[in-house]
Amino acid sequence: MNDVLKTIQNRFSCRGYTGEAVAPSDVRAIAAAGLQAPSAKNFQPWKIIAINNKSIIDKLDNEGMEYLKSLEDQRLYQLFVDRGGKLFYNAPALFIVLKEENPQGTWVDIDCGILVQNMALAATSLELNTCIVAFAAFAFNGANAEEMKKTVQWPDGYEFAMGLLVGEGNTTKEPHEIDWDKVVVI
Repeated sequence: MNDVLKTIQNRFSCRGYTGEAVAPSDVRAIAAAGLQAPSAKNFQPWKIIAINNKSIIDKLDNEGMEYLKSLEDQRLYQLFVDRGGKLFYNAPALFIVLKEENPQGTWVDIDCGILVQNMALAATSLELNTCIVAFAAFAFNGANAEEMKKTVQWPDGYEFAMGLLVGEGNTTKEPHEIDWDKVVVI
């Protein structure tokens, strides 16, 4: 099996990190992999905010947990409390992918999904663990949303698309079993 297929096979959603910093060269390589993603008509309707500062990630984590705690339905909040009380599982790097607010096409979410997958596979190839996280949006939904956006230098004209946690995992997980019933070969 070639290296790309091994990387795809070995990637899993890591929900526990050591907190050890990610090398700046790795952060740059992961972001570059995202920027190399294809996009419809090559519009590249995205921005990547790469956060490799644990104190900022912890601040966003706390803000996201406070937002969840404020919701009437406490099930999601309780899920994260049961998993250790950390929205970002102690990850030392967080990539926030933003999309244009008024895109030129309806495929922007797909383009951003491809970008995040590129970054997740790049991180895995660098022997780092990842978790693709839509819930990173919670850090920007609460009472301090504008302050949090300012903290991460969120540009005007963009909205949240997806997040990616990256770091050295302190948990492992077997890749999910392939369900060949979901494939039709003609």
